[in-house]
Amino acid sequence: MYVETVPNRNSRPAVLLREGWREGGRVRKRTLANLTDWPAEKVDSLRRVLKGQRLVSPEDAFTIERSLPHGHVDALLAMTRRLGLDRLIAPKRSPERDRVLAMVVQRLLHPASKLATPRRWHTTTLAQELDLGDADEDALYEAMDWLLARQERIERRLAQRHLHEGAPVFADVSGSYYEGRTCPLMRFGYNRDGKRGKPQVVYTVLSAPGGCPVAVQASPGNTADPNTVADQVVKLREHFGLQRVVLVGDRGLLTQVQIDHLKRHPGLGWVSALRAVQVRSLVEAEALQLSLFDEQHLAEFVSPDYPGERLVACYNPLLAEDRARKRETLLTATEAGLERIAREAARRTRTPLDAAQLGHKVGRVIARHKMAKHFRWAAHDGRLVYERDYARIDAEARLDGIYVLRTSEPAARLSPEDTVRTYKGLADIERWFRTLKGLDIQVRPIRHREERRVRAHLFLCLLAGYLEWHLRRAWAPLLFDDETLADARRTRDPVAPAKPTERARHKKASRRSDDGWPLHSLDTLLGELATRCRNTCRVPADPSAPALSVLTEPTPIQRRAAHLIETFPVPGTLKS
Repeated sequence: MYVETVPNRNSRPAVLLREGWREGGRVRKRTLANLTDWPAEKVDSLRRVLKGQRLVSPEDAFTIERSLPHGHVDALLAMTRRLGLDRLIAPKRSPERDRVLAMVVQRLLHPASKLATPRRWHTTTLAQELDLGDADEDALYEAMDWLLARQERIERRLAQRHLHEGAPVFADVSGSYYEGRTCPLMRFGYNRDGKRGKPQVVYTVLSAPGGCPVAVQASPGNTADPNTVADQVVKLREHFGLQRVVLVGDRGLLTQVQIDHLKRHPGLGWVSALRAVQVRSLVEAEALQLSLFDEQHLAEFVSPDYPGERLVACYNPLLAEDRARKRETLLTATEAGLERIAREAARRTRTPLDAAQLGHKVGRVIARHKMAKHFRWAAHDGRLVYERDYARIDAEARLDGIYVLRTSEPAARLSPEDTVRTYKGLADIERWFRTLKGLDIQVRPIRHREERRVRAHLFLCLLAGYLEWHLRRAWAPLLFDDETLADARRTRDPVAPAKPTERARHKKASRRSDDGWPLHSLDTLLGELATRCRNTCRVPADPSAPALSVLTEPTPIQRRAAHLIETFPVPGTLKS
């Protein structure tokens, strides 16, 4: 007997079970069964049996003892090698370097505490790839101390790659809350996380253009933003050896006092912005004419109040509408709160509220929305009377959508348009802060008891952010990220409301890459890569035989992601 496939002209081939024999000089055959409806695997098994082959079920051939997700680990480690991040941490391999590298990668795979991290990396192939063995949290703490001793050297080498003489360096300050009471860095201050009653640590990040993080420095949680500038100047000039630098910071960081400090360092320039009260003073002194914006939205001027500086005034109508809408919303909310107090005071006839009690209630309402300057109020005989201060509201509304940048750079080096573009580059580092605090890296909450461990934790998160920043650019064709945005920013109007590029609109509409792959976020792409597993297999017939390690065949999108890493152009070189 044998299985024969017979072609059909207008339908699928017929699969028949037949037997054959010889009669005289002729071959005879007859059909025993029609197998056309059988699955292909079942037909193939019957064909093998009829040929005398021995069939073994997959369970008898081998068993899979364990499957560990591998693809995302392999991709992240490939990117660290592509960037030279392993050699950057230490030139030669060592247990400490492997543990540091594992902690950096794990923060992108699944951020966790140092206690949970060793347990996490045994649920993937990360522990196998870096030969981590049974390293526990104590080994991780020792590796963090080892890393902290090398932070200055590592940051210097990153600066050699990404920072250059005369180029802008972006500085910004943030903070994260702390769970505990023992670390001397933890102080009560302005909490950016909105965690009332929680101490925090403040950290300053220096980045290259585009938001690539280069250095981080921790400060006590009650440190004001401007007080971090002096340390960054020392780092740029003495540690990084940069003599000609343009420091870019927002108006809360580069205050007038700090700019006066920068002026004492020849070769150190700045780009920042004026506060609203400073802009109002320029308008009142007629140094800035609002009529300039009747026909243009960008104007350069000088003022004796800012000697040696160029001022660039900008008007954004979209920003003006947004500020007017927000102010009206806050005014309405404040009025609603004041009205509640007025009604409560009117009801209190037997025990009327005195002026101090009313003042306390009013203060809480107007402070909540920061609208004290826009209201006039008074307490008389237990009654509250209030009204809007329309003169001050109108004076503020005149400046809606107007902001003024200040720079020490001459026009030959930095045009008015490029001044605006450079200042707006702060948005990249602010976006990176959201990555640092969000789902990707999760720098917070901080639980380490010792100051050196907090500093090492922040530096680990910076290295993870450095890896994530480059990974997004390598995988941009597979992500929703707009890979043409940087070029568009260099050519489009720097003041006009930003519009999505043609590339961004196409990605949003089609949700597919140029190769036809579904677009991903970084998190879902890592999840897609994680479906490639390393399987540990064993042959039941020979229990003494060593286990086999078999990798799942990569899918086309997994091959594409690996190719993008292999061909990613690494900027600069890492010098020893």
